[in-house]
Amino acid sequence: MPVEAIEQPKMSAAHHKASFFRQSGWMMITAVGGGALMFLVQNFAKNILIKNNAEYSAFVALIAVTNWMQIPALGLQMVFAQQTAAAITEHQKRQLASTAKAVILWTFCVWAVMALLALIRHNEWITALKLSNPASLWLTVAVGLVMLWLPIFQGLLQGRQNFLWLGWTSVFNGAGRLLFVAVVLMVFHGLAAGIMFGVLMGMLATLITAAGQNLDLWKEPGAPFDERGWLKRVVPLTLGFGASTFIFSADVLVVQNYLGEGGKAADYMFAATLCRAIVLFTAPLAQVMFPKLVHGRASSQKTNLLGVTLLGTGGLSALAVLGLTLVSPFIMQHFSKGDYAPIVKLIPWFAGAMVPLGMGNVLLNNLMAHSRFKIVPALVVLAAGYWTALQYFHDSFKTVILTFGAFTVVFFIICAFFTWVVEKEKVAD
Repeated sequence: MPVEAIEQPKMSAAHHKASFFRQSGWMMITAVGGGALMFLVQNFAKNILIKNNAEYSAFVALIAVTNWMQIPALGLQMVFAQQTAAAITEHQKRQLASTAKAVILWTFCVWAVMALLALIRHNEWITALKLSNPASLWLTVAVGLVMLWLPIFQGLLQGRQNFLWLGWTSVFNGAGRLLFVAVVLMVFHGLAAGIMFGVLMGMLATLITAAGQNLDLWKEPGAPFDERGWLKRVVPLTLGFGASTFIFSADVLVVQNYLGEGGKAADYMFAATLCRAIVLFTAPLAQVMFPKLVHGRASSQKTNLLGVTLLGTGGLSALAVLGLTLVSPFIMQHFSKGDYAPIVKLIPWFAGAMVPLGMGNVLLNNLMAHSRFKIVPALVVLAAGYWTALQYFHDSFKTVILTFGAFTVVFFIICAFFTWVVEKEKVAD
């Protein structure tokens, strides 16, 4: 896809909606496909590790660690999507090429610092995550580098509204993980470390795919760009989306640390995977909305995509909660090896807590697309408060889930406040 295709023609409101629903539909299909493949990885791992709940819990906790390692790069996907969608002139496109090349080097340096910290505190991490094989930690660190680079190329695809290949990256990620994990576990009889090796190989395949769709960008002659101004955009984007991701995944590490002795957290980890799929299922709506809002702002086009996306996210999330509540007893009965009844009773609460998080993410995407960064300090404080609360309220799975639900509701209220109340005050001024 040539760089010139970044520029989008003006469209009517009807055309905007048709394009939005078509692209959102494709992204949801690929999200479901990729999610199903990820679920098969979880299922495959659980079946292979059927005699070792501790290894399965460790694997899920390591996946949560990779989500944390991705936080420095969350802003990268959004800022590249924003910059690419707004790149209308030839000079802006050349600046985009220079920015991408420079950020690849910067992120490598960030990863090197994280790797050094892991080296210094590896004994502490191995103990907290209850890892039987230290190689699991080092493979997770290697995955971290891929997770820092992948959002750069995904952001370029998103900003260019190349949702065809952006969607395929989700499928390839799941398929690659499943293939390599199956080979490692069945042929080499690996445990958590072997699974993380499969995850690394699958993500490398995804990175190569995404990079291949942006090869033409490297042929563009570069142009100087405002590094300080670019950082002023990427930092709030990183902190804003990072706070959301932190709230999304922090409970897993706390449960593994405080309640995971002897693999006792395995059923919680599996239930958490099922419930988090609700947010991942609806996320493509906001993913498609973001570059369209940015491009509309750059080209002075107005849309009502926020309302459509918010309504769609809320409706689909509610249906997903209902469906999961109905089928979760059968799923847990099939995949659990212990007394699954207690966690089944908690799944409706856990799934319901995902709804305000998903809808809040839609509002957050809208705020970030319009560079309204006043919300960021509030979200950082909320994330810090959530982590502090988890250190005190972790006596049972129910307590952790209720704490999570309370903070996702507050997250949505904060996003709604900054979307509508703060904007009204700004207009009134």
